Amino acid sequence: MTSPSDAGKPAEPRIDRSITLHLRGDWGGANLHRVCGWIAQELGDRSGPHTRIATWNSRGFIDAVRAVGRGEVHVALTTPAAFAVAALDGRGPYAAEFHPGLRALGVVPQRDRLVFGLRKSLGITTFEQLRRAKPGLRLATSVHDGVNHVGWAAHELLTRSGVDVEGWGGGFLADERPFETLDHVAEGRADAIIHEAVMLPAWQEIGRDLNFLGVEPDVLHSLHAELSWPDAVVPDDYFPGAARFRTLDFSDFLVLTREDLPEDLAYAIAWILGETRHVIESQYRHLPPDRSPVTYPLDPVAMGTTPIPLHPGAARYYSGLRR
Repeated sequence: MTSPSDAGKPAEPRIDRSITLHLRGDWGGANLHRVCGWIAQELGDRSGPHTRIATWNSRGFIDAVRAVGRGEVHVALTTPAAFAVAALDGRGPYAAEFHPGLRALGVVPQRDRLVFGLRKSLGITTFEQLRRAKPGLRLATSVHDGVNHVGWAAHELLTRSGVDVEGWGGGFLADERPFETLDHVAEGRADAIIHEAVMLPAWQEIGRDLNFLGVEPDVLHSLHAELSWPDAVVPDDYFPGAARFRTLDFSDFLVLTREDLPEDLAYAIAWILGETRHVIESQYRHLPPDRSPVTYPLDPVAMGTTPIPLHPGAARYYSGLRR
């Protein structure tokens, strides 16, 4: 019997058959893997007795998007969410291989930004000043290898802003993860940085010694027009003493699948994201929401607002919330 408190709620899924499902998360110890574990646990509880769900390691960038598009896995997570839009119609690194059949199951909200910081000792506070000074920067960022989203975004930002790091006598310190990049600045090997994961405590430690450059409007406009990348604001004092500035939005974990995923599975995963959100929220509540890698409290309606089309099964769940 349905209780009055359950009236109007989307129906809890039950998949009587046993399923085998392949997910793809991150390197193994970060937030995308946590989300995969959450989905696997809740889906396993609602599926047949011989269900098997595996999570494959991944980088969580272009490799994850392609793995879904090629049918290597059923579901993958990638961040930032908006970067997957280019895979639908073959822009940027997807020009030679694009995937119009990609669909979303939802997003896990994560408020993040890609930021460019320079040591205050350089005396540079704008891109115009940077172009005039042409310093030989030791710039720490992620690898630019056609897979890493941070490396892709950093080089697009520099190129469109007229910054020639190597041509001005500088060089890159390139790593896969933000932790190594932040260490380069903290330990004095780099005097500039472009990266994300701005909620990490290490940013607070190095941020007091950096000037953060707001991205120029024409650059933000071109990135949105050509690649569908949005922009966003970093508020006053998010970094110690730093004034408000605008830069690339690097938000949200996108839960990706293909249009051929069975509809009941797509509905079930979307339902899990929206209706068991307390499971993942509980892993981050020791952190303030604006300093958390998952920006709680999670809002199921916002989780269904995705940059690529929803899978019909997922859309059925989210549409039930809006009635």
